Amino acid sequence: QEAYRLIYRTYLNEGFWSLWRGNSATMVRVIPYAAIQFCAHEEYKQLLGSYYGFQGKALTPFPRFIAGSLAGTTAAMLTYPLDMVRARMAVTPKEMYSNIVHVFIRISREEGLKTLYRGFTPTILGVIPYAGLSFFTYETLKKLHADHSGKLQPSPPERLLFGACAGLIGQSASYPLDVVRRRMQTAGVMGHTYSSILLTMQEIIREEGLIRGLYKGLSMNWVKGPIAVGISFTTFDLTQILLRKLQHSTSVER
Repeated sequence: QEAYRLIYRTYLNEGFWSLWRGNSATMVRVIPYAAIQFCAHEEYKQLLGSYYGFQGKALTPFPRFIAGSLAGTTAAMLTYPLDMVRARMAVTPKEMYSNIVHVFIRISREEGLKTLYRGFTPTILGVIPYAGLSFFTYETLKKLHADHSGKLQPSPPERLLFGACAGLIGQSASYPLDVVRRRMQTAGVMGHTYSSILLTMQEIIREEGLIRGLYKGLSMNWVKGPIAVGISFTTFDLTQILLRKLQHSTSVER
């Protein structure tokens, strides 16, 4: 309820489009992040499949989790400064930063380049269970579906459902570290001096309590996260199927 009241107050005070503040930075980050993550996941699946002797077959549970974790970690490492910029734009007045480039310039000049990687450690620690569980859940549900239904491929609505379940489980498992990451990223403009994961957690728990502090906003993420992850997985799978069909038809014509 508090989240919905905040949305309503923001709409009244700053206008409808203020609800999308920082969205351009989000899109600039999400596009390369998703591309790297899905591409890396396919590569890691092949490598692990070859290593464990499952070439051309579905991975067993543990390699399935490892492939997802490695894919998420790779994407997070390569796009982290963009995540930092997105977080800053989302919590600061629009007068403070005019665009994404301006955020990079001001942070580098006023706080140092090292600030662009503030919160990097909790991000990676959070991505490992998040990406690992997300890909593991999605791939496992697809395999169970194939085993029980006899269909090689689930339908788009089924893919959306599997992706939503994956997002729900992944986000729930990693959410406290996500809260810590956001606090450390925005410390410079929010009047706090969070210097490490443990100190940040201790201060959040002391000031706001364990559940209210480390799980603040989780219910809102349960609405947004599963939808976003479901669409993401489904779009990737269907695009991959389409590209393979096009590649096959092109090779046949030749």
